[in-house]
Amino acid sequence: MKEIQAYLDAEVEARNCSDELCIERPDPLMVARTTMDQHHALTCALFAYGNVKAIVAFLSSLDDDLIDTDEESLRQRLEGKYYRFQSNEDIIQWFITLQTLRGIGGAEQIFMQGYSNGLLEGVTSLISTLYDINPYRSKGYEFLIGKSITSIAKSSAMKRWMMYLRWMVRHNELDMGLWSGVRANDLIMPLDTHTFHVSRRLGLLERSVCDMRAALELTETLKRFDPHDPLKYDFALYRIGQEKQLEIDCGTISSIKLNCKKFIP
Repeated sequence: MKEIQAYLDAEVEARNCSDELCIERPDPLMVARTTMDQHHALTCALFAYGNVKAIVAFLSSLDDDLIDTDEESLRQRLEGKYYRFQSNEDIIQWFITLQTLRGIGGAEQIFMQGYSNGLLEGVTSLISTLYDINPYRSKGYEFLIGKSITSIAKSSAMKRWMMYLRWMVRHNELDMGLWSGVRANDLIMPLDTHTFHVSRRLGLLERSVCDMRAALELTETLKRFDPHDPLKYDFALYRIGQEKQLEIDCGTISSIKLNCKKFIP
């Protein structure tokens, strides 16, 4: 395990730079960082599903000041705009919801109301509020926001929400650190397909289902490497999977005593 930690620590160090977010290696965080605003970042996080180039292209097409726009102008400026599961009306209603959220104190304040009972309670507080402040419903709109967490055993990994919290809480060359009062070691790994498979291959994760229990298991494993900031490994693990590094490195990765044959998920 020490060899794996050394491997990941080197990846973390190499990728903690502004050059890591670029057109050649796109990530929704590169769009979120253009305004360093918690509500713009929430839009970037929740729309971050699908092909990463398509995600960045869509997010880049949204004007930064849409949250300041009245509904009539919003409809004009977003006319014809849609993204995968979200219709034009879904996107319009999202910005109406976001405006209301900011008006009642903002994402951080609502999250903190539940955070005293735990990180997942904070997320549930925010999700519940988003539904409470706008009666609009559709499949695409509800997919965008997600479901409140009623049971860890039945919850998805909530990757987009966990990623948003990473952006808001951690502060380095990548993450924005816009919130205060949330402990970095309370964060939960944003588990997507790339991170899930890489973590399994590296022996960091035993659970075979990509869900909340797997995210919690991986987080606890990474706390063995850094008990104060386990999510510092998230971006590196994601990039290793995205870039198929393990397959590329199979000839040389023996230097950290890893057996390529055991990397089959």
